[in-house]
Amino acid sequence: MRYIASVATGKRAPAGAAVLRGDITVAIRNAVMKELAEVGYGRLSIEAVARRAGVGKTAIYRRWGNKLEMVLEIVSDVAERAVPLPDTGTFAGDLRLLLMIASKALQHRMASQIIPDLMAEAARNPQIAETLQRALHTHQHAVGDKLVGQAIARGELPADADPDVAVDLILGPLYWRVAVARTPIDDDYLEKLAVAVTHALRGGRSAG
Repeated sequence: MRYIASVATGKRAPAGAAVLRGDITVAIRNAVMKELAEVGYGRLSIEAVARRAGVGKTAIYRRWGNKLEMVLEIVSDVAERAVPLPDTGTFAGDLRLLLMIASKALQHRMASQIIPDLMAEAARNPQIAETLQRALHTHQHAVGDKLVGQAIARGELPADADPDVAVDLILGPLYWRVAVARTPIDDDYLEKLAVAVTHALRGGRSAG
């Protein structure tokens, strides 16, 4: 569809552009994410979203009562989407693949702009905070349980390895570098992080 190409290239849909009825919700969702990345939650407006999506404001208000409801539902849906979890046959392979996927996702232009902005808003808005925490908690549990569970079953990690701690060790440094320190993540850093995470989860014990 034409509007999908426009969204993908970052271009605004022409004012009054026709959008097929079945595509309206998708167009609005894409427009919200683009607006969040460009102007942040505070400056995001229903008018701008409608203009970018090529729909009237009434199309948005038929789906959501206000800006907060719209953003919470769309961001929650994106954050809670299941992603394929690695199963390479070894913990080392799983960990390196997960680090690569997570680092690329966090460094994506939209994610690197939207996540820090929403985290800042969460400090002021308990509804945003609750939505983000619920979505992230669900996803992190799934990642940690599979990654660590597979490694324990293979005998690569001790039985008391903690899935929640594993996810903190994996994602915490990546988020810090991308959202706080604004430091690029390269392959060398990912390799060093993989070694450090593995060592920590094994409780200082060497492999084998």
